[in-house]
Formats: sequence, C-alpha cells, structure tokens
Amino acid sequence: MNSSFRQQDEIKNRVRESTDIVRLIGENIELKKVGANYVGLCPFHAEKTPSFSVNPGRQFFHCFGCGESGDVFTFMMKYHRLGFPEALKELAGRAGIDLPERALSPAEQQQLRRRDRLYAVNEAAAALYQQNLRQLPAAADARSYLADRGIPDEFTTRYRLGYAPGPDHGGWNFITGLLQKNGHAVVDIERAGLAVQKEQGGYYDRFRDRVLFPIYDMSGRVVAFGGRILGEGGPKYMNSPESSIFDKGRLLFGLYQHRDTIRRQRRALVVEGNFDLLSLAVHGVENVVAPLGTSLTRPHVRSLRGYCDQVVLLFDGDAAGFKAAMRSVPFFLSERVEARVALLPDGQDPDSMVREQGVDAVRALVDQADPLPEFVFEALVRRHGLTLDGKNRIVAELQPLLAAGDGDQRALMIAHFSEKFGVSPERMSRSEVSVRPPVSPEPAAGEWAAFAMLPRRYRQVVDFLLLYPEFFDDLLAEGLESVVKEPVLVDFIKFLKEIRPEGNCTPERIFSSLPEGEARRYAAKIFMEAGNGATGDETGSRDMCNELKSWLREEQRVLEEANLLQQIRVAQEAGDREKVMELLRRKQECGRKRTGFCDNLLKNE
Repeated sequence: MNSSFRQQDEIKNRVRESTDIVRLIGENIELKKVGANYVGLCPFHAEKTPSFSVNPGRQFFHCFGCGESGDVFTFMMKYHRLGFPEALKELAGRAGIDLPERALSPAEQQQLRRRDRLYAVNEAAAALYQQNLRQLPAAADARSYLADRGIPDEFTTRYRLGYAPGPDHGGWNFITGLLQKNGHAVVDIERAGLAVQKEQGGYYDRFRDRVLFPIYDMSGRVVAFGGRILGEGGPKYMNSPESSIFDKGRLLFGLYQHRDTIRRQRRALVVEGNFDLLSLAVHGVENVVAPLGTSLTRPHVRSLRGYCDQVVLLFDGDAAGFKAAMRSVPFFLSERVEARVALLPDGQDPDSMVREQGVDAVRALVDQADPLPEFVFEALVRRHGLTLDGKNRIVAELQPLLAAGDGDQRALMIAHFSEKFGVSPERMSRSEVSVRPPVSPEPAAGEWAAFAMLPRRYRQVVDFLLLYPEFFDDLLAEGLESVVKEPVLVDFIKFLKEIRPEGNCTPERIFSSLPEGEARRYAAKIFMEAGNGATGDETGSRDMCNELKSWLREEQRVLEEANLLQQIRVAQEAGDREKVMELLRRKQECGRKRTGFCDNLLKNE
C-alpha cells in the first residue's frame, strides 16, 4: 500500500477509535439506551417509531427503516453535508489528534485549505464588525438603533452583533481593505461574499451601513452574515450569497445558539426575521429559529426534527404569512413533524408584540396555535367560501397537502376534511395527485447485494468473517479459496485481503470499508444481532472456526473424490488399466479419510 494511503488509514482509524459515536450522534438526535444499543428517530428519513440504532461497541449506526448506515465519518458527512476531508478534520480536532496534511490527497488538501480560508476570513470579519459596533464613532446610530429596539449590550455581545460602516464614514472598501491588511487574499474575501468585484476593477464592501448578525453552522463556525440597513436604500435585509460553506436552504439562524433549549423543551418556534428572534430571546424565549431570507425548506424541517417533536410557525397574519405556512405543509408532512401555526394580529410581528404586550401574550398565542393542516383548511374556507365553486377550489388547493402525506396520513386527512367539508371521501380524493414510490437504485457492481441469498453454509462463512476476521488466515490455510466458487463470496474474500495490508483487520474496519448499499446493510444487521462484540466468547468463536475448518476439509475431500472419478472415467475410456488402479487406490484413501472405514474394492479385484 502507498505510504500516504497507509498514513491516512492510520489517522482515520485513530480518529474513529477516539470518537464516541453515541455522544457524537446524541448531540443531534435524542437517543435512548435499549439493551446493548441506543435507538432514536432516524435523521435521514421521516418516521414516528424509532428504527435508528447506534452500536457503541462496534462504533457504527444503522437505520432499519431507510437502510442508512456507517461510522462516525459517514454520520458527519451525511448529517452535516461535509466532504471526507472536512469530516476527518472536524473529528480529529474534537479528539485532539493532529492531522498532518500528507494524510490527505493533494485535491483534498486544496479543498480543505480553500474552505479553511473562508472560515478564517468570516471569523476575522465578524471580529472587525463587532469591534466597529463597540468602538467606531460612526456606529453611534447603530448602537442607538439597537437600544431603541430593546437589545441590551449583553445580547449584542452574546450574538456577536456588528456594524459595517457606510461609504461616508469608511469608504467603499473599508472591511475589504482591513481584511487584506490582516493577510486575507481578496479572492477569499470575495468568495466569502464580503466583497463584490467592480466591472472596472477593484472591490467594494458588500455590507455597508448595516447592523450585522453572524450566521453559524452547527459546528459553531461563522459561515455568513445577515445585515439590516440603517440608512436609506435597500434591501432592508441582506444575507451573504451562498458559498462552498454556506447553504441558506439548510441553515437556520439561531439553531446553533438555541439547540440545547429546543432539545430540552422539545418545541421550536419559527419566526421570519433576525430581530424577531433576538427580541424573543431577550425576553426569555430561546427555543426560536429563523430562515435566512428564504422560505422554510425540507432540509430546514429535517434539521429541526433532530431536536424537537413540535414546530410552531409564528408568522405575520397577512397574505405572506399564509403563503409561507402553505408552502411548508408538504415538508412537515413528509418529514412527519408535528407543526402548528400561530398567526400574529394584523400589523404586528413577534418583535413588536413581545415588546408591547409582553412575553406572556406571545406564549399564550403559541399555546393556542392551530395544527397546520387544520389551519390551512380553515384559511381556505375563509378565502373561497362554501359555495359550489368555492368547494371545488378548496378541494383543488388541498391536493398538494393530501399528496404530501404518506398512506395513513392521507387517509386520515381525507376522512377528516371530507366530514368537515360535507363531501364524500371519494370526491375529496378524486383529484388526488398520484405519488410514485421512489425507485430504488440498482446495486452497483461490487456491492455483493446477494449476501442474504447465499447457501446457508456460505452465509455462515460471511457472518463469521464479519464478526471474527482474526480467523481469516485460519480459514485461508484450510483451503477456503479452493472450496468457495460463489462469485459473491469470492469478491468478499478478495475485499478482506485488500483491506488488511498490515495483516490486522477488525469488524469496525470491515464495516467502514464496505461499499454503501446492501453489503453494508447486511453487515449492520449481523452486527446488531450479535450485540456489542466488546466481550466476545473466545472459546465459542474458536469452536465456530473449528466447525468451519472441518466443513472446508470435508468439502475439499468431496471435490477431490469428484475429480478422481472424472479422471477414472477418462482412464477407463482410454483403456489404461494401470492408471485406473492408481486412481482407485487414491479414491480409496480419500474415502477412508472421509468415512473412517476401508473400501474393499482393491481386495476383491
């Protein structure tokens, strides 16, 4: 094996062994101990009954519902949408393990360095914006604005609010110039969305005369900014453009800061603006998040599902608020998250309501929130009325909602709404949008999708080597490769040889090296049924190995006898009596080994 690959493998194994997978996953979803494993709701598909299991002994997870499985690296990559270099670096940092660059390929090193530079420039910008707000004379209006909105200095510091001066006070490239002086390349400043290139050359600051909110990913790194303008011009609110580290359709403002409170209360409030969130937090409501200048998306809902059981949409009571609620319905139904809607009185938002009426008024409104499907139905009745034409319009507009639910949800909603509506369930579902079941991809070559279809004894070999790979050499020495001809098992034996260049192999290493798909799902099932594996019975495993070795010896004798019989037939057809007698003698010896008694064929000749 190439030395750089060997080093990467060694680092990867050290990081994996140093990471507590239960603690890592438990930071994002609620896990409960059941027997030797921990179970919870799968973060990768919608479910109400937990089918997601974490095995602490073998350091892997598996969902029996959707089939997702893997180790700590897989979880980081899938849940946080990281590439392998980022996942490795993040976990190595958590474990206190130095990560030499030569452990990564040149392309991975370049990708990691580019992303690191974006994180660094955003962090440096956050510090500069924060310093501006505290010290810059030009930020006096910004400080007064925050004071007028009831934001104490404590919260300004806690949420790291900052200020970007306008051209009259700092010029057009105030922040860009400072960042460059601090050693950041202008190309990285632009990629981070902090600077905009001018057509005639040069750069100017994207954020000018704005109060700024740093936006964090779930690892606590600054990935973008949201800014509220103070003077004239627009737009009123502006977010950083998307980049390789910022996807506004997946991140929620405030989720990083408020995730512990949301997890503890099992409820999240969704508001539309950053100041709505900040005002509620100032008044003690800290289980609140806000989308970043976009409608609520399915990834947003999926992120919240990992922390809470119920989401309340606290939207303005205008047409925009209704549309926002309508757009989110399919996502909550698809992800099987309970959602409710609390529309604010006309002319108010959460910020103004909590400041004018107090936090108790907001909490009362939240407690009285309507279930999301019910809210949509009642709103449609108010909009279209119950005339014949109105009913037709309502049935048509309800179709996306009905289509978003699974079979049970859809049937319940059709029965519920048809009764309230006064129409038959058949009429309510007549225009129902048909939803094709997802097509499972064909297993790729090398996935060994037929493990479960192997003959019983071959399947026992696979199961045994998954659990006890330390006996692999014993079985090879006993003729495993000469006996096994099934392509699936031949590929598996070749795979085991390839992943143990140093002569040692563990179940954890096998699992992490298996390709995603049926092979990994099969291995996960075997590991889960076997338990932790931390205190294996050495005598029992040795007995199992001896049983398989006896089977291999017997199979080789059977193969040898079959081969001798074939040679005997050929010799008889050729009239070579001397050859026939020699072959019969060898067959007799082979039979003696197999049966323990002597064939009398030669004696009777």
